[in-house]
Amino acid sequence: MFYGVLLYGAAAPILLLAGYFTLGPRRYYFLSFAVAVLAVIPFLWRVEAARPSARAVALASALSALAVAGRAAFFLFPQMKPMLAIVILSGAALGPQAGFFVGALSAFCSNFLFGQGPWTPFQMLAFGLSGFLAGALYFGGPLQAKKGSLALFGALCAVFLCGGILNFYSLVSFMPSFDMAAVLAVYGSGLLFDLSHGAATAVFLYLLADPLLRRLARMRVKYGIAF
Repeated sequence: MFYGVLLYGAAAPILLLAGYFTLGPRRYYFLSFAVAVLAVIPFLWRVEAARPSARAVALASALSALAVAGRAAFFLFPQMKPMLAIVILSGAALGPQAGFFVGALSAFCSNFLFGQGPWTPFQMLAFGLSGFLAGALYFGGPLQAKKGSLALFGALCAVFLCGGILNFYSLVSFMPSFDMAAVLAVYGSGLLFDLSHGAATAVFLYLLADPLLRRLARMRVKYGIAF
């Protein structure tokens, strides 16, 4: 983790300075993309350095597959998908590293169905951070993994974390200028979608929390699974 943070801490300022002074008006597009990619590296590096067991990797991969299947099953309803709920439950049941791994992997793999592009690192970062925070708060953290608190946490993550990061991608990618008017236009137009995503995530968490957490806890104890 130390070397990943060191890499990010050294590379991000260099990219920011170089891009700001050498690129044209669209420099924010490249800079935000580069920083999003670099932000994912330390977390995945930490998972690799921890050398989780084959059972842990298999379980996290199965949860990622479940999240991808959930996103695909609800493709007709753009903001009504259970993927974020499954990512949050993965973090709450297995810990922050597993949460980030499941979130980032789910976003990456599901985009083979929905389309890869420069938005993918932002989605990986948004879903990965949601899983990481769920693990930090609920897996031996200050909050109990109850369906009510998880539903509230999921709604907040969907609106403020995922919505904030993905709206930022839209801002730097499609707006001709980077000013307060552009910020208000992008975040205002995306608010309804973010609220829908938050409500759907809260509902799925409320319905899935108890059965899924019980089964994951049983598997973690029975097979000694740990990240």
